[in-house]
Amino acid sequence: MTSWSCGWALSHRLPGLSAPLIFVYKNSSRADNFRIGIQRKKMRGASALALPSLLLVLTLSSSLCNVSASTKQDQVYIVYLGEHAGAKAEEAILDDHHTLLLSVKSSEEEARASLLYSYKHTLNGFAALLSQEEATKLSEKSEVVSAFRSEGRWAPHTTRSWQFLGFEEGVTNPPDGREWLPSLDKSSEDIIVGILDSGIWPESRSFSDQGLGPVPARWKGTCQGGDSFSSSSCNRKIIGARYYVKAYEAHYKGLNTTNAFRSPRDHDGHGTHTASTVAGRTVPGVSALGGFANGTASGGAPLARLAVYKVCWPIPGPNPNIENTCFEADMLAAMDDAVGDGVDVMSVSIGSSGAPLRFADDGIALGALHAAKRGVVVSCSGGNSGPKPATVSNLAPWMLTVAASSIDRAFHSPIKLGNGVMVMTVTPYQLPGNKPYPLVYAADAVVPGTAANVSNQCLPNSLSSDKVRGKIVVCLRGAGLRVEKGLEVKRAGGAAILLGNPAASGSEVPVDAHVLPGTAVAAADANTILSYIKSSSSPTAVLDPSRTVVDVRPSPVMAQFSSRGPNVLEPSILKPDITAPGLNILAAWSQASSPTKLDGDHRVVQYNIMSGTSMSCPHVSAAAVLVKAAHPDWSSAAIRSAIMTTATTNNAEGGPLMNGDGSVAGPMDYGSGHIRPKHALDPGLVYDASYQDYLLFACASAGSGSQLDPSFPCPARPPPPYQLNHPSVAVHGLNGSVTVHRTVTNVGSGEARYTVAVVEPAGVSVKVSPKRLSFARTGEKKAFRITMEAKAGSSVVRGQFVAGSYAWSDGGAHVVRSPIVVLVA
Repeated sequence: MTSWSCGWALSHRLPGLSAPLIFVYKNSSRADNFRIGIQRKKMRGASALALPSLLLVLTLSSSLCNVSASTKQDQVYIVYLGEHAGAKAEEAILDDHHTLLLSVKSSEEEARASLLYSYKHTLNGFAALLSQEEATKLSEKSEVVSAFRSEGRWAPHTTRSWQFLGFEEGVTNPPDGREWLPSLDKSSEDIIVGILDSGIWPESRSFSDQGLGPVPARWKGTCQGGDSFSSSSCNRKIIGARYYVKAYEAHYKGLNTTNAFRSPRDHDGHGTHTASTVAGRTVPGVSALGGFANGTASGGAPLARLAVYKVCWPIPGPNPNIENTCFEADMLAAMDDAVGDGVDVMSVSIGSSGAPLRFADDGIALGALHAAKRGVVVSCSGGNSGPKPATVSNLAPWMLTVAASSIDRAFHSPIKLGNGVMVMTVTPYQLPGNKPYPLVYAADAVVPGTAANVSNQCLPNSLSSDKVRGKIVVCLRGAGLRVEKGLEVKRAGGAAILLGNPAASGSEVPVDAHVLPGTAVAAADANTILSYIKSSSSPTAVLDPSRTVVDVRPSPVMAQFSSRGPNVLEPSILKPDITAPGLNILAAWSQASSPTKLDGDHRVVQYNIMSGTSMSCPHVSAAAVLVKAAHPDWSSAAIRSAIMTTATTNNAEGGPLMNGDGSVAGPMDYGSGHIRPKHALDPGLVYDASYQDYLLFACASAGSGSQLDPSFPCPARPPPPYQLNHPSVAVHGLNGSVTVHRTVTNVGSGEARYTVAVVEPAGVSVKVSPKRLSFARTGEKKAFRITMEAKAGSSVVRGQFVAGSYAWSDGGAHVVRSPIVVLVA
């Protein structure tokens, strides 16, 4: 599209009309010939004149309009400049950004109009509307690290969960988590958590400020008003709220406020859920639809303050409520503001789709880097694309990347098949009458023309009403949304849905608020049901009343949907870092959204059950709050280290953590292990790292693509990426021997002595030197070496990762464990 501007066009009025006009244009075959549709814009208080649209064809010379040579529509680009060079006033930073834009724009007015965001608090950069040619010119300038498109490839990825973590910490029978949650200490009132998500429903009881003290004096944020949201929507719990929509609107040409609030208010539910999981207040008598998970809801840090940054908005389409998208330019502006506002922890349950971006082109990675420099811990979801390997996202070492696992709670509803066999399932409510209902397999009840490979999927308009009316329909997971399959069964007149797991999901059963009596079954049980249907001429089933069951064993179990390693961007950094509860998590919900988000679902709930790494991420964010409250002077790297090195690789019974398909899990599934927040408060030793350490890492990392700060020149031969002082060790392509260097800092109370224990990866020799570390005081640092060598004659398969670990122990309360992952060349 030809880019142009005419000063008169925005204010021109036709004689006899008092209302302004909107000018809509498109270029014709000649660059100076514009077809302009003129429509009257109805103004508040103006008379409603029924004027037809006027169509004028104006031939304009280039002297009247500023016509650029661009032949493509401008897009939003992020121009990243690294760190600010010394202290500068915000106005001076803005002037610098305008000057750079003016170097590629034809006028100062055009340069200023193109600027969407000026990043001024932490990182140096801006977001602007640019052509590809203009972005390329800017990227060639010496002061520019990168210029990349801001795309909508990013998207958002409890009662019992915190009690279960308390059980794992060794607290017996904690009725509501109070015996162990250190967050009930008043010190966490001074910690501020920034939530990047879809906004918040401020009226939820989880966000009450009753009993909280004044807002911390260091807070610099604001409560931004908008649709159904005013400054009074904030309180001493939600101390700040902002929204960011410029990049979204630049892409979609506006926001449909039928499906979204132009304000921090949450229309989706996802943001409200994650915020209450981090820092929701203690609320008794809470349950999901159908009475599931009844109990006391609480976030992990119920006294911490919340700062809300709404960056995710509905994707336009037939059902915009189903999925949100989040643009990097908006997210980076939010992260920049969050650090400037004074947050201590940032929780980002958002990840990218498609191939991972290099760090210099990754808005979340850049925002997290500069946040970490200022002591802010950034926790990110790892993604829901498992169990396929190499699917984990958010891959930078300066952020916590979180996998998802189960808790010890299940929802049982026995199904009695007509042959007497009992199958355990999950259902939010019952079929009437407690009587047998006919049972039918979806593949046997589809309309003609349904593709054979999806005939069992219960996709929209696939079922024949004549064949399913009044029956329980067995559908299989796969294509389409789980709750949408239930909607299809209801449309066709079915009485209930039985949703069977595929083999890859094993026994992992998510709870869904189906629009009709619905239940989910494990893969093995689905096969049992299908075998019965095949063997019977008139199959039936009875759904018994459901109940909530706790202390389920084994637990935790790694969720099959949780994205797995290795880190495809930088294999020398193990990802994910940690796992936390993310399956069937109950938390607060937006009352503008139904529990399924489907257009046909008009139910309203205050709390909802969801699954995903979006749910596990805020658990880790809450743990970071607790550590920050206990150790306010620790760096973000030290806090991340404390959380990782105190994690466990065992389940509650003492056995190894398992995957949902029954296999033994490993570091590619859970990173360092399952989170233990109380242990993280007293880790004994930490692995610290600075902003300069990360820049040096980036100099050698294939994932960076360039230096990340022009003020930090890369050495001619930077150390390899695995030499970053990180709490885990990953060596990619071991050929011969490799020596990895690490340094630990004593954060215990004074004098301490530690001894190392090693579990060698299969076929790899691991030697740690020295084997003992002695510390005379708190804060003292000690260095050591880890030498790895492929064993001669080993049967280890080349090109496959093998895992081990090393752990420093003081013989008492402190065991500082680090996973080792090696790929032998």
